[in-house]
Amino acid sequence: MKTYQLIIGDQRRNLPLIPISADTAIASFVLLGDDAMSYTAAKLLLPKLPKDFDYVVTVESKGISLAHDLALLSGHPRSLVIRKSVKGYMKDPLKTTVNAITTTHEQELVLDGDDAKKLQGKRVVLVDDVISTGNSIHAACQLLDKAGCHVVSKLAILAEGPAAKRTDIQFLKPLPLFNLDGTVKEF
Repeated sequence: MKTYQLIIGDQRRNLPLIPISADTAIASFVLLGDDAMSYTAAKLLLPKLPKDFDYVVTVESKGISLAHDLALLSGHPRSLVIRKSVKGYMKDPLKTTVNAITTTHEQELVLDGDDAKKLQGKRVVLVDDVISTGNSIHAACQLLDKAGCHVVSKLAILAEGPAAKRTDIQFLKPLPLFNLDGTVKEF
């Protein structure tokens, strides 16, 4: 199997190249459960945080450990998670939909109504492991806007493909997209 070597701080990972279409493969970066990578990335992202914010928010699920680590390292005792389905405990959830590069169908993004109340009028940092098309982060921003908060920063460990040219996000490293033969796609 072809791989791409990713280095973040002192962490090295060989990411498998996984086809996602007839002509494109991605380097599969799975942060969930990789606590050493999450903590290292959070420490490196810490200087990129704005000085004044109230909450760290992420979209389920691979950004959860990063949001947790960033919140604790920045002195914020609680991070909030936008879920991908309505849960039984939720009261008056806010919802929107998104199509992401790594899924084959439309997904729902859901913010618990109690969390939405906590966020009203607050300044939030939206974090994710990888920003690719930007569809997920855009939908999350729309949902957070419905909650009445202000997204003051968008952070990710990696910006994939053309996302690395975006000026509205901050990230640690670009992550290329690949042709099926393992060569890097040019943009």
